[in-house]
Amino acid sequence: MEAKNQTTEFVMVGFSVHPELQNLLFMVTFIMYMVSLLGNILISATVWLDPALHTPMYYFISNLSLVDICYTTVTVPKMLENLLSQDRTISFTGCAAQLYFLLSLGTTECFLLAAMAYDRVLAICNPLRYVVLMNKSLCVQLLAGAWVSGLLLSLGQTSFVLTLPFCGDNRINHFFCDIPPLLTLACGDTARNEIAVFVAGMLIALIPSLLILGSYMHIISTILKITSAQGRHKAFSTCSSHLIVITLFYGSASAMYLRPRSSYAPESDKFLALLYSVVTPTLNPIIYSLRSRDINRALRRVITSNIFLLKM
Repeated sequence: MEAKNQTTEFVMVGFSVHPELQNLLFMVTFIMYMVSLLGNILISATVWLDPALHTPMYYFISNLSLVDICYTTVTVPKMLENLLSQDRTISFTGCAAQLYFLLSLGTTECFLLAAMAYDRVLAICNPLRYVVLMNKSLCVQLLAGAWVSGLLLSLGQTSFVLTLPFCGDNRINHFFCDIPPLLTLACGDTARNEIAVFVAGMLIALIPSLLILGSYMHIISTILKITSAQGRHKAFSTCSSHLIVITLFYGSASAMYLRPRSSYAPESDKFLALLYSVVTPTLNPIIYSLRSRDINRALRRVITSNIFLLKM
């Protein structure tokens, strides 16, 4: 791919046009990154260490935490480096790798959220048969399918963007390599590639979205048939955290990607990108830990047992 381009490296403009905000952005982003890492590592480790959480729902949450750890690590360290350094270059290969992993992890999260919605359907609509229906084999298949889908489907989008000729300005008006700012740098006719990227993005977002929508229509229909208010509240509370995470993820990602190139606004889009690349992964573990008594109890057990072992 690199042979077709005169560009061998890119320069990340990032937030350099707002020098008065760079120190503040560094501190806020660094703190959120640390909180995100700590929160997601704690949840993932707790799920694997506590036998009480060895159920499909918590395996899905653990994998979502792993995705968030990887997603933030792909973008945030380079962003923090650029906020402190005058050298904001990234090689063509480095940019390609960053774009690929961003897309693959984002796609994986889409399918993970869809798998989690299906898990909630079985738990709420078929509670007596849940253990039989959502067995270990199906759980592993859904998790593997989400990861493999992310790794394979993102290859197409990445190639559609990076096979474009980059022969002019090499300054990426963003803080990481992403589709919209890269498309603005391409020279020549980019219409076909833009359409291919848009269609691929629509399909990747649409398939999980339809699965999630269908799942929640079925869930709502079942909840409305429950006669007691307490029963309805308990059923809804089991999927409320998932709904919040879906809203945060799809809301910010859709606003960024599912729109034409003509509406691309670099400065506002940088702050929108901060929302789904830093803020959302930071909030996910907080949402799940605050709304899940099982995770709270398991966290206390794991922390208490480790403190006890250290004292021995």
